[in-house]
Amino acid sequence: MTCPFCHLPKDRLIAQNDYAVAIADESPVNPGHALVIPRRHVESWFDTDEAERLGILHLIDELKSRLDTEHCPDAWNIGINDGLAAGQTIMHLHIHLIPRYSEDVDDPRGGVRHVIPERGNYKRPGHVPKAKIGD
Repeated sequence: MTCPFCHLPKDRLIAQNDYAVAIADESPVNPGHALVIPRRHVESWFDTDEAERLGILHLIDELKSRLDTEHCPDAWNIGINDGLAAGQTIMHLHIHLIPRYSEDVDDPRGGVRHVIPERGNYKRPGHVPKAKIGD
């Protein structure tokens, strides 16, 4: 099976450097949702070397600056699904850069902890945030 991130068309790239590329997420959870992907095919963050990690982080910073101007988000989530049990569906490392807006859900507390929805908000056990905008 061919990796969809190993042969991205150049017109999909929204930013790049020697170590990584960025694309708009095809199923964005919010406007501006992007993926940062290492050029080398690796499945896990833990398979990258120091130069790749720095290149990825620099690209995240560059992309965040651009998206701040284009979308004016109020906050950010940065996330990696690393392995099948963590929800990774494309086995090529990719980092989600997700702009967040003050009213995109009814209660954002817990943030990335919502990978297990009922345990995400330790202030309101069992509460699962409901999307408020973009539906």
